[in-house]
Amino acid sequence: MITKQVKEHHKLFEYKSRRHLPNTSLSSRDSLAMLSVLPLVLLIFPGSLKSQECASRDYGHDGTVCVCNLTHCDTIPRPERVERPQLIVYSSNRAGLRFHRTIQNFTSDAAPQIYINPRKEYQTVLGWGGAFTDSNGININSLDQELQGKLLRSYFGPDGIEYSLCRVPMGGTDFSTRAYSYDDGEEDKELNNFRLAREDYLYKIPYIKAAFNLSDNDFQLIASTWTAPRWMKTNREYSGFGFIRESMYQTWANYFVKFLDEYQNEGVTFWGVTTGNEPADAFIFRDQLEVVGWTPWLVSEWISSNLGPTIRNSNHSNVKIMILDDQRAFLPWYVDKAFINKMTRQYIDGIAVHWYTDDISPAYLLSETHEHFPEKFILATEASNMPQFGQKPVVLGSWHRGENYSDDIIKDLLNWVTGWIDWNMVLDLDGGPNYIRNFVDAPLIVNSTSGEFYKQPMYYHVGHFSKFVPKGSVRIGVEKRERVDVECVAFRRPDNGTVLVIFNRRHESVPVGITTDGVGTAQINVTPRSINTILYW
Repeated sequence: MITKQVKEHHKLFEYKSRRHLPNTSLSSRDSLAMLSVLPLVLLIFPGSLKSQECASRDYGHDGTVCVCNLTHCDTIPRPERVERPQLIVYSSNRAGLRFHRTIQNFTSDAAPQIYINPRKEYQTVLGWGGAFTDSNGININSLDQELQGKLLRSYFGPDGIEYSLCRVPMGGTDFSTRAYSYDDGEEDKELNNFRLAREDYLYKIPYIKAAFNLSDNDFQLIASTWTAPRWMKTNREYSGFGFIRESMYQTWANYFVKFLDEYQNEGVTFWGVTTGNEPADAFIFRDQLEVVGWTPWLVSEWISSNLGPTIRNSNHSNVKIMILDDQRAFLPWYVDKAFINKMTRQYIDGIAVHWYTDDISPAYLLSETHEHFPEKFILATEASNMPQFGQKPVVLGSWHRGENYSDDIIKDLLNWVTGWIDWNMVLDLDGGPNYIRNFVDAPLIVNSTSGEFYKQPMYYHVGHFSKFVPKGSVRIGVEKRERVDVECVAFRRPDNGTVLVIFNRRHESVPVGITTDGVGTAQINVTPRSINTILYW
């Protein structure tokens, strides 16, 4: 039973959070205290779901969604080890299968099409996930408490797709209900007025903590800024052609550490930070996205003289620093130019990339960047299906949009990318809220009026990687001995299991023979328009 006090706290929380007003009489600290009931609610309603199948619904588009409500939500248990010659096959397809599990055997002596070579090793996986935006939290909060628990379990629980690496905006983004930073107002070079926003306490920190709890704390975060306080910028605006004023370089570096300090005070620590989201947006005429513009030369100077030494000499000295956080099209030249400064290269741990120009910038640019800087990891930090001309932002059941995810993930992995982070995890039926109306799709869509949420095909496409290729897995070799028209990538897991992911975009089945050293061949019928994960030990 929920206590009367918990019920009253939750009513107040709902009332305040639905107003979305810049000013509120409820202090940030009081909001957090009030929201401390959320982990309790998740314990009261642990969502201890037995394995359930997808409740499919067709909205007349290119596929179906799986509906989750108070009485039903599909789950996917962790795989149990099988012994050779057995292997497990998980399949999801346009026809409606979702993580459909079968057991097969390595038996045939027939010539295989795919040979898994465990002796060839490449990059180590850092993790998979999405972003804790304000919109994400607003949409989760719009649901019944028990359904909130089911949604969070779907991403972070042992019977969900087990996200392990997520991104947190430092301040506002377009997926907020307003533009803001953590030190708005008059110039404040010493950051005496720096404060986390009410959105952090209402829509980010509670759900981040819930995710930590659901994942047994086996979970990491990276932080990215969109904009600086306007008084730090050359154009005095959140968006547009604006850069950090040179006199504010050290203040901007201190701002990062202040953020890390404040979140640590709330019990949340970070694994990494990026140097700022999509700095090239500052060069797009009349773009409304909040941004701090950086050329490679300017960001290099700021990293080497300010951000790098400031973080390394702080209480967060082990935090990973990633450069770029922008499109693949800027590789490798942006990083090449920035790393001319040897101190910059010394401070940077990794390179963060987005997917929005991947259709015009080939994946080999990633491998070329790895060849230039093999000691730096490459991490995909943002992706989302944006509406094309004539499309709605949210297309319920779009299998095609899920295929876009699998295609990009596999191409990234085959070119040294170490993990893949989606953009918003949860949006509403319009693809928001978004205060500049820059609506997009998401793997989970909330319908708060009906008291349900929908698992889009995108959710399952990402899940075929995040669920079965845990962090610490190492990519291994895959050789196509005969021409077979599927995409595939393989890994060795930390538990010494082997994972092969096969993606078939064709409209017909593809028979595939799979082998590795000394086990014969497993004959797999890869169904039309499907994503498949094969697992064996």
